[in-house]
This record gives sequence, structure tokens and C-alpha cells, in this order.
Amino acid sequence: MRTIIYNIGTLAGILPGDVRKLEGSQMNTVECIENAYLVIEDGVITEFGKQITNQVGNDGCEYIDAHGGFVMPAFCDSHTHIVYAGCRDGEFRDKIAGLSYEEIAARGGGILNSADLLHETSEDELYEQSMVRVREIMAMGTGAVEIKSGYGLTVEDELKMLRVIKRIKETAPVAVRANFLGAHAVGRAYRGRQSEYVDLVCKEMLPRVAEEGLADFVDVFCDEGFFTVEETDRILTEAARYGITPKIHANELEVSGGVQVGVKHGALSVDHLEKTTDAEIEALRGSCTMPTMLPGCSFFLGIPFGNAKGYIEAGLPVALASDYNPGSSPSGNMRFVMALGCIRMRLTPEQSFNACTINTAYAMGVSDQLGSITVGKKANLIITKPVPSLAFIPYSHQTPVIEQVILNGTAI
Repeated sequence: MRTIIYNIGTLAGILPGDVRKLEGSQMNTVECIENAYLVIEDGVITEFGKQITNQVGNDGCEYIDAHGGFVMPAFCDSHTHIVYAGCRDGEFRDKIAGLSYEEIAARGGGILNSADLLHETSEDELYEQSMVRVREIMAMGTGAVEIKSGYGLTVEDELKMLRVIKRIKETAPVAVRANFLGAHAVGRAYRGRQSEYVDLVCKEMLPRVAEEGLADFVDVFCDEGFFTVEETDRILTEAARYGITPKIHANELEVSGGVQVGVKHGALSVDHLEKTTDAEIEALRGSCTMPTMLPGCSFFLGIPFGNAKGYIEAGLPVALASDYNPGSSPSGNMRFVMALGCIRMRLTPEQSFNACTINTAYAMGVSDQLGSITVGKKANLIITKPVPSLAFIPYSHQTPVIEQVILNGTAI
């Protein structure tokens, strides 16, 4: 099937086929074509350029009129926890009353509450609840999503989560990557016996996950009150035996050393980074690891925003993701993430756009297929209503400007 999108006011996010990420000053520019067209065949972008005529041919092709709006790559969200049961709105009241994330966790809440709920939820029900959120983020323009486990914290419940993620991958049009996060917290049964829980992750969870082929990545919450650098190193060393690519939660609560251990193991990304120093910038310089910041978490918890501007000025790449989860960032709206990148992190609209598309595609290992307008990439696209500029998209972040979302060449 050949589909032609015509009457495009601005085609934004054009990149050459060999570009996998943008670093430093490269993030300052978004290449665009005004008054453009784009051709899709079999779900892939095959051609685009300056529109010569507005005439629609009678040639059996499907034609989509963009009505002068923007056409841009769909957002890629490289850090979510959207497979979970129920919600944690009770903790919302605790936050309003002044309790911190760490205090809620220390009282046995937070991640452990989600684990309790998930344990009581069947796999089918967990899938149905999660698909509500998947459909929600697709409608808001997300075309690729990484989904983490980590609310199971037992062998069987972690596998249950990963099987649900696999089912989403097989049934939803959005591109999905699965991340095994058994080391999200210490399960209730192992309270006070953290080293034994790390044994469980390494000796029982990882072999089962690898045997069933359920994870593209392995992750560890390496931070104050969670897992140490030494424990993280051990888990990632074990994961390497199974060929599973590492990623890291790091420096959300304290400067933890998680960035450095992630770089040591060749992590695809290190995520959160609300608290970092020059040492983290130096550790990342010249590495293959994408620093990924989660402004939705900072917004919801009232904690510092990551130093995205400083990282870019140091010549590093930056990705922005939603951290969609029930406790610290209950939203998967990547357009709002792009807006927070501008409003609270002082990124330009161009820098924030690149951080939410090509760079976050890199952070989930799909920038060869998604994240830009490039011949040969999947046609995962957003068509907006006519808007005056790229800056208008984050500037008016609550105005409903998305007219259509196209995934794999098909309107959803």
C-alpha cells in the first residue's frame, strides 16, 4: 500500500540515515522542509520533499491531507513502568502532606505497594489495565516505548510482568522494548536480607528471564536506599553472561555512583540524573551511554530537574523520557515532557524535540528504525493541526494540536 501525505506545512525532524543520536551543539537544530509531501510504502518512509503541486492523483494511492500542519516523527519514550496494577493515589495525599519519596518507601509504601497489588492481579487483568495506558500514550503521539518490570519482586511476578510486556509487544502497533528491573527494590520477603535478594535476582530471576527471552534490557535502581554500586556491578556482570544489554536508574535521590558503573558496563542509557556533578559528565564523555532525564518525575515529586543544559553545553547528548509510573510520574504525555524540557530545564524547543525523538530512540536501541524523518525508517508519525512554529508545540502544551497519529504507516 502506497500512502502520500500532502499539503504538509512543515515536515520536521529530518536526519540522514546514518545518524543514530545527536550530541552537544548538534541538538540545536531541527531540519525542516516547508510545504512538503511524504510517501509511505509498506509502513516505511520511502520518499519526501518539497511539494511541487497540490494535485491529488487518481492512481490507487491513499492520500492524507495534512491541511498545512506539521508532520514530525512520533515520540519515543525510553523509560516507563506502565505495566502495573491499580494506582497509588493514596500516596498522593501523603506527598501533599509533605512526605518525601524516600519516607514513603521507608514506611513500606511506594514500589512495595505496587508489588502487593500486582501479586493479587491476574496476568490477563494486568494486560487489560496496561493496554489502557498503552492506548493513551499512542493517542498522545508516542510511537515507541520501553516498558520495565520491577513491580513483581518475586520470580513468578517478575515473569508475569515480562510476559504481559511481551503480549503488548505482540498486539499493539507501538514499538515496544522490554526491560527486566527485578532490582527495583527489595521484595517484602527479603526485608533486612538485601544480599539474599540480590542472589535471587542473579541466580533465579535472570536465568528464567533469559531462558524465556523476555527482556531486551536489564536495569538496576542504583541509588541511596536501594541498590549499591557493588550490588549493581554484580547484577550487570551476571546479566552480561546472558547477553542482556544494561541500563541504570541512577542519581535520582543522591549522587550514587550509578552513572560510573553503568558506563563501565556499557549501559545503553543511565536514567534520572536529577543529582549529578562534573564527575558524571566526565564519565559519560566519549561513552556509548545516553544520559536520560525524566522531568515528569521532577515535576511530580518536587525534586531538582536534571542539568540537561549543562550536559549539552559539555558536548554530550541528552534524552528525555516520561518515567510513566504510579508513584512518581503518573503521566506518559511526551509532549508535556518536551514542554518541561523547555520550561523547567531551559532547553530550546529544538533541543527538547531532539531529546524526545532521535535521542530517546537511541536510548531504547531503535534509532536505526525510528525517531526521525528518514527514508527507510518506520512511518511512525504525528500530524498536527496548523501551528505557527515548532516552539508552539511545547509552548501550548495543553492545546490539543495533534490531529492524527500514524504507526507503521497506518492511522490509529
